[in-house]
Amino acid sequence: MTLSSDHISLKDTWTDARLLFALEEVVEKELNRHLAVAKDWMPHEYVPWSEGRNFDGPLGGEPWAPEQSKVTDVGRTALVVNLLTEDNLPSYHHEIATLFGRDGAWGTWVHRWTAEEGRHGIVMRDYLLTTRAVDPVELENFRMQHMSEGFEFDHPESMLHSVSYVAFQELATRISHRNTGHHSGDPVCDRMLSRIATDENLHMVFYRNLLRAAFELAPDRTMCAVRDVVVNFRMPGHGIPGFERAAARMALGGIYNMRIHHDDVLQPVLRFLKVMEVDGLGPEGQRAQEEVGMYMNGLDAEARKFDERLAARLARQAARKNG
Repeated sequence: MTLSSDHISLKDTWTDARLLFALEEVVEKELNRHLAVAKDWMPHEYVPWSEGRNFDGPLGGEPWAPEQSKVTDVGRTALVVNLLTEDNLPSYHHEIATLFGRDGAWGTWVHRWTAEEGRHGIVMRDYLLTTRAVDPVELENFRMQHMSEGFEFDHPESMLHSVSYVAFQELATRISHRNTGHHSGDPVCDRMLSRIATDENLHMVFYRNLLRAAFELAPDRTMCAVRDVVVNFRMPGHGIPGFERAAARMALGGIYNMRIHHDDVLQPVLRFLKVMEVDGLGPEGQRAQEEVGMYMNGLDAEARKFDERLAARLARQAARKNG
C-alpha cells in the first residue's frame, strides 16, 4: 500500500485522531479480508458433553478431585491461565473500543473481534468443566478476582502503542494456546485449542498489517511504540492470581518461555515489518530502532542461558528416572 504525499507531509504532526482517520481505509480493507477468510465455528461441537456429570452442591453430585483430570499437570496450569486471560474480554473490549471508537470500520472490527474472542472463553470453560480438567471452585474464585481487577493497556493514552501491543500479544496468545494443546495429553483439548489458535492468528495478521500501514504514515512514532512494547512486553494475564508461579511452570513445560517469546513471537512480527530496515527515521526513531536491536540481542542471550539450564534440568530428571 502506498500512502499519499499529503499523509507523509504530516508525519511530524500525527495525533491519535489523525492516525485513526488516516488508517480507517486500511482497517476497512483488513476487515473485509478477515471476513473473507475467517470460518465460523460452533463452540459446542468441540466439547465432549457425554463425559459430563454433576458436581457437588445443590445438585448433590461428585466433588472434584485431581485424579479426575485427564490433562497433564502443566496442561492444567496453562489451561487455567489461558482461560482466565480470555475471561477478561469485557476489559479488553472497553480498552480497544475507547481507543478505536465504535463507529465506521474501526467500530465494526472492534465488535467483530470481541464476538470472535467470546467463543474462546465459552468453549474452554465448557471443556474444562465437562471433562473435570480443573478445580471448578478454584477456577471461579480466580475468575472473580481477576475480572474484578480488570485490565488496562500499559500505554492507555496511545493508539499506536495499543496497536503495537496487540500485534505481538495475539501471536503470543496463539502460541500459548497451541503449545498448551500439544502438552495437554488430551487429543480433544488439542483440537479445541488448535481451533482457538487459528482465530488468534487471524487477529494477529489484522493488527500486524495495520501496524505496517502505521509505519508508512508515522515511522518515528510507530518505531518508538514498537520499542516500548517489545522492551516492556507483558502478557495480558499478568494480573492472574499466582501468575508468576504458573508462568514458571509453563516456561519449564515448554509452553511459553523466553526462547519461544524471542523466536516465535517477537522475531516473526519484527521480521515481517522489517523493523530493523526502516530508513528515513529522525533521531528519536533511530534511537528506538537501535534499542529494539539491542534488546533482541540481549533477549537471545538470556534465552540461550535458559535453554542450557532447562536442558540440564531435563537431563537430571532423566538420570533419576533411569537410575
